[in-house]
Amino acid sequence: MADLSTLGRRIRHFRTESGLTLDQVSEATGTAPSHLSLIENGRREPRLSLLESIAAALGVTAATLLDPAPPSPRAALEIELEHAQAAPAYQELGLPQLRPSRSMTDETLRTIVGLHRELDRRARQSIATPEQARQANTQQRLEMRAVDNYLPEIELLAQQATARVGHTGGALTHRTVTQMADDVGLTIVHTDDLPHSARCVVDMERGRIYIPPASIPGGHGLRSLTLQAIAHQVLEHRPPADYAAFLRQRREASYYAAACLMPRDASVAFLTEAKRDRNIAIEDLRDAFGVTHEAAALRFTNLATEHLGLTLHYLRVNGDGTVTGAYENDGLPLPLDATGSTEGEVVCRYWSARRAFERRTRTTEHYQYTDTPAGTFFESTQTGTGTPDDFSITLGVPYGESKWFRGRETQLRASSTCPDVACCRRPEDGLAERWEGKGWASPRVRSHLFAPLPHGTYPGVDDRELYEFLETHAGLEA
Repeated sequence: MADLSTLGRRIRHFRTESGLTLDQVSEATGTAPSHLSLIENGRREPRLSLLESIAAALGVTAATLLDPAPPSPRAALEIELEHAQAAPAYQELGLPQLRPSRSMTDETLRTIVGLHRELDRRARQSIATPEQARQANTQQRLEMRAVDNYLPEIELLAQQATARVGHTGGALTHRTVTQMADDVGLTIVHTDDLPHSARCVVDMERGRIYIPPASIPGGHGLRSLTLQAIAHQVLEHRPPADYAAFLRQRREASYYAAACLMPRDASVAFLTEAKRDRNIAIEDLRDAFGVTHEAAALRFTNLATEHLGLTLHYLRVNGDGTVTGAYENDGLPLPLDATGSTEGEVVCRYWSARRAFERRTRTTEHYQYTDTPAGTFFESTQTGTGTPDDFSITLGVPYGESKWFRGRETQLRASSTCPDVACCRRPEDGLAERWEGKGWASPRVRSHLFAPLPHGTYPGVDDRELYEFLETHAGLEA
């Protein structure tokens, strides 16, 4: 069935083809000309009895008028333009509706419709779907695996930045971070009215970094936030063209911040001594530089292969077992979907990353050996509480490298045959038959895997809030 716009144009087409005026059809159907005009313009839906009367007056059937095909190529363009201007993307622009006049040529109309098609295509292309996001995450993980998670160019920039302010080791102070910001022409401003979708905002015109007055739940410390903001300027980042570029910039900024918080030379010296003593522990690295456990584990992945000759793996896993971050260059068989992505997949229930949640006391690290189809791995896992779920941070190495790590004396051992479904996903013999048709579970849907990622100048950030914030604060600080 035709929509109202198409129906109205078909009525007008057959009326003009018959040489009839609105007044003449009005007289034949007993309907006011203004009402017929609303119908022809797609603004009023006729009753079936009136539609049949109009069809009889025009010498066609009601079925002919209800045909969903536009009555002419010109009408098809007009209908497409009308639909395009009714779309949310056009409505957001606040522009007036353009109604094609009789004097508008078909060529002009085709040009305008063509512009709308291209704008729609680009808008759709700019939205990172869950599929595209997973592919971009997978590509980034493979790229970092190829370079052993080590970026020497950024290491050098961070080394130069910390040297200029005299930071060589230990915990980086907020005062020193302020000096590093000053060094690149930026001033730190604490504010509690940041856009809800932004962790921090940089006003490049006035040289200000706006950050919250306290650390954001989930481990985003103020020092790291500020250093990431500085990194975007140091690395000369520009608004990302797509989600893959956004991920690359985020990775580089995070790497720069970590390399400043835990300088390469001091970190390598600390870890080399720990290796010599056969006492490597992420908790020690964490405490030595005053960072989070997660930051220390990630920094270890940057340095372990390049400077200590160790292959390893890293996992961040939610309390429900889903992977939110992963890296490996030691052959650990990560859970993967059909695209090769591991984010959102569920790790084996026998791995340390999940067994650590079973402990009553979680203040210390959980040590474990895990036998897998790819060999045996030694793993150290620390659990934490975040928003909105508990999580675990795991750092693991092949069995042969466990001799360098604290906790290697553990007697805990588990066996995993994943990705074989018989390992921990298929019920034991008889259970499926026993409960077939007698039990029902409502699954927990991981909505972040289905929702498209926001598109805008900066993915995930509300553009209007961002620019209104900058405008509001433009003249507040001297």
